[in-house]
Amino acid sequence: MAFLYTIKDQQALHFVTFTVHQWADVFTRNVYVEIITESVNYCQKAKGLKVYAWVIMSNHCHFILSSDKFPLTDIIRDFKKYTAKKIVEEIRENEKESRRKWLLWLFQRNGHIWFWEKGYHGIEIFSQKFLESKINYIHLNPVKAGIVEKEEEYLNSSCGELYGVRKSKIILTEY
Repeated sequence: MAFLYTIKDQQALHFVTFTVHQWADVFTRNVYVEIITESVNYCQKAKGLKVYAWVIMSNHCHFILSSDKFPLTDIIRDFKKYTAKKIVEEIRENEKESRRKWLLWLFQRNGHIWFWEKGYHGIEIFSQKFLESKINYIHLNPVKAGIVEKEEEYLNSSCGELYGVRKSKIILTEY
């Protein structure tokens, strides 16, 4: 069994990673990325979620998050539950999804949805230097994966806004 991380200080900044079940490449389609960004934006408005940096890769997401309104663990739980259900529903209804049958087989077991791997890799941000290293890690993820040459070129990331190239798809909180 994998080690599950816990958030002790619910109001502290945390670096978190959400991984798609079996590392399936789902976020290669914009329709599924939009479900993630819209859900994060909803959590910001309705639940007080604060996002400082983010990236959505093909099969996982990294965020630096905090909340001073609701417990961060509750927001993450609700976010993962909602997006799992919504993405699987979108896959089911998307007639253009060439991998539909396989993805539905992968993400549904005995009437239950299993879109995200259990838990999340949550690490509390304890210093400005550590925060900057995690922001760099997030923004360099697409470069290291060979998707883009420069981190600001990747569209599904907060890097473009940080560099003044484009507005982020997710509302950013200044740190």
